[in-house]
Amino acid sequence: MTRRRREHERQAVVFGLLIAFLLVVALGALAAYTGAISTPFSRPIYTPVAATVQPEPCLPPVKGQPDGALPVPYEDIRVRVFNASETGGVAGANAEVLTERGFDVRETGNMNSQVEQSELRFGTKGITRAYTLAAQIPDLRLVLDDRDGTVVDLLVGNRYTPPLAEDQVLLTADTPLQDVEGCVPADEITPIAKVEPAQSVKTAA
Repeated sequence: MTRRRREHERQAVVFGLLIAFLLVVALGALAAYTGAISTPFSRPIYTPVAATVQPEPCLPPVKGQPDGALPVPYEDIRVRVFNASETGGVAGANAEVLTERGFDVRETGNMNSQVEQSELRFGTKGITRAYTLAAQIPDLRLVLDDRDGTVVDLLVGNRYTPPLAEDQVLLTADTPLQDVEGCVPADEITPIAKVEPAQSVKTAA
C-alpha cells in the first residue's frame, strides 16, 4: 500500500508540473498574440539595401570642338596617387610610371580606408584631365567629388590593375575622347565629399 501511494504521489507531481508548464506556454502565447510582450518573430525583417553607386560623369561639351573634348597634354595634368588597398608600394609604383610618361605627379600617400576597384577622383574642372589619365589604367571608376581646381587623385584599390603599356594607350592628340558607357552629365550628379589621405608625401613643388 505504501509503495502504491508513493507511485500515485509521483504521478501527481509529474502531471502537476506538466499542467503548469502547459499553462505557462499558453499564457506566453496569448501575451505574444496580443502584443503584450515582444518576441523575435514580432520584429520586422530588414533586408540590407545596396549602397547607391554614383554614376560616372560624361565629358563636358567644348566650344569650337563639336566632336568632343580632346585629350589634355600629360604635362598639364596634376595628379596625386594614393594607396587605398591592402598591398604596400602600389602608390609609388603607379606614380613612377605616370611620371615617366610626363604626368605632373604632385603627391603620393595612403588613404584611411580601402576601395576594391581603383578610382579617379576629381572635380568638375578636372573631368577631361581624368578621362585622359583613365586611358592609361584599365578597370577603374571615375568619381566626381566636390573639390575645386583641376587636380586628379588616383586611388589604387584592392583589385589593382597596372597601367597599360604605352603602345596600348589609345590616345592621340587630335582624336576626341569618348564618354564612358552609361555616363551622366556632371550637373546631374551630386558630388561626394573630397577625402584627404591619412599621410602623404609631396613629390613636386
